Amino acid sequence: MHLPHPLIGGLALCGLSLLSFTMPVSAEILPTAEIGIKIPLAKKPTTRPMNVAYLPATQCYYIADGGLAPLGSDTEAPISKSEVHAYASNGSYLQSAKPGFDNRALYYNANSGKIETVTYNVSSAVGFLPNTGIYSLEVDEKGLLTGNSDELSQYNPAFGDAGTMPSYDAAGKRYFAKQERSNLVYVVDIKQREKLQEIKLDFAKAQVAHDDVSDHFIAYTGVAGNELALLDVDHKAVLIFDLQGQFVGKSQLPAQMKLRSQNHFNGLGYSNNMLFVYHEPEGEFGTYYGFKVVQ
Repeated sequence: MHLPHPLIGGLALCGLSLLSFTMPVSAEILPTAEIGIKIPLAKKPTTRPMNVAYLPATQCYYIADGGLAPLGSDTEAPISKSEVHAYASNGSYLQSAKPGFDNRALYYNANSGKIETVTYNVSSAVGFLPNTGIYSLEVDEKGLLTGNSDELSQYNPAFGDAGTMPSYDAAGKRYFAKQERSNLVYVVDIKQREKLQEIKLDFAKAQVAHDDVSDHFIAYTGVAGNELALLDVDHKAVLIFDLQGQFVGKSQLPAQMKLRSQNHFNGLGYSNNMLFVYHEPEGEFGTYYGFKVVQ
């Protein structure tokens, strides 16, 4: 049997490798969502579980609670008691901290290398100061939250609804803020006081109504052509749209999941290339599922 010259064989392998490396890879919607990680909550949320972020430097996940601050008094400042909880890469609990924010959106900013939070009522200065706006959360070298924070931006009316849970596009330095009871998504640059753009999601083609889907959160995936991912609570699916609002397809969630009314308003996130969905019936305090829906 004639064997190819080792050099020729090597060149052939290199050629195949080079070909696979340079050929464009088309984006794909997974017909059935794949479970990437499950994070059982180790303690009862201080208020209600909101958003999930992943910090590559520490390989830790961070889950934020959200809830309004108590009324101030002579002895206590009107600061939210909501906590942020740290979990290891395998989903095991590490610790909790109380930065003092009514968190709505928690995300990793690749430009700053930090975890950042958008608070409730980010769009208005009325009624909920202090600690309203966008802040970075300090994390030590072990991935533990110190409880310290820095202000990045005060309120900005461009975000629209008070309860919106904006997702962040680090490459474009912009936010995508889903508006409640509608198919509208505002594109926001915190350096400007008016929205950059308004995206109208094609609910008709997706065959959903506004009360079927997540009211305040749409994920930015970073996958070209499949940029926006929206939880369809009533049909247990993730709807995928492009940046023009055109419906592209959907990824089905496990049929045995029991989503509840709160999944319309909280218990969501997108980080580490996964869409996170809070599953309250599972575990003592509920469990976050990280789903891979596009690749």
